[in-house]
Amino acid sequence: MYIIKDEIIKNDKIKLVLRREDLIHPIVSGNKFRKLKYNLVEAKNLGYANLLTFGGAYSNHIASTAYAGKQSGLKTIGIIRGADLHNKIDHNPTLSFAKENGMKLHFVRREAYRRKDQQEFLDKLKSQFGEFYLLPEGGTNTLAVKGCEEILIKEDYDYDFICCAVGTGGTIAGIINSAQTQQKVLGFPALKGDFIRNDIRKFAQQKNWEIITDYHFGGYAKINADLISFINRFKAKYGIPLDPIYTGKMMYGILDLMERGFFPKDAKILAIHTGGLQGIAGMNIVLKEKNLPLLD
Repeated sequence: MYIIKDEIIKNDKIKLVLRREDLIHPIVSGNKFRKLKYNLVEAKNLGYANLLTFGGAYSNHIASTAYAGKQSGLKTIGIIRGADLHNKIDHNPTLSFAKENGMKLHFVRREAYRRKDQQEFLDKLKSQFGEFYLLPEGGTNTLAVKGCEEILIKEDYDYDFICCAVGTGGTIAGIINSAQTQQKVLGFPALKGDFIRNDIRKFAQQKNWEIITDYHFGGYAKINADLISFINRFKAKYGIPLDPIYTGKMMYGILDLMERGFFPKDAKILAIHTGGLQGIAGMNIVLKEKNLPLLD
């Protein structure tokens, strides 16, 4: 737990606390720990030896699944978006880490990857790899949401707002389900578009939530010099690293909303740091190629 102190907050008498979920495990941090917890138990209870999932070049989910699967005695298979990546593993910190932890990497073209939810595509994977326990991209399913329902604890019921970055919607759905009715859950999507609301509704049981769509910076994995500067200043000031895909955008949004008077006076805000810091190394590779400043 870390209390953020800032002139904006002092002026409005707002209390902002950042929950360091990124510190709950040195490798499988934040929401990845929560999402995998019950899925790994289920896979073993059902007698599966293999766990298959999907992800991109610098996916937190891929890295976490590879490590957690190995620790749980499960073989892991990662279906990676981008056939051109197969000869770049050694230059990719996420994929090389996954491979080192025993994950079998299978690269597919982006057109094929879009069919990952279709039964025909999954049947082809079964014919190639044998039976497997399936984890969707990002890890969101009913058991993942169950794990994320454990993020909030009784002491958190005193907060007026709970803020969370949003990817596939599983983490915020778990938070919504465990939040009190008087609390407002705010989601900050990392993706451009409004479709995420329907994905959240599949798992969320309450209606005390709102999606803030103004801080995606152009879409998933999109980043600019302004966001980079904010993340580096935040780390320098508070000693807390933020990932550029999720938590960095959320914290940027929270502080901007505070400055704009979005939150009422004396509001108590709990922000969730969902981890994802392993992706910083990969993002810096991309930033260097684009001649943009690097993340500290």
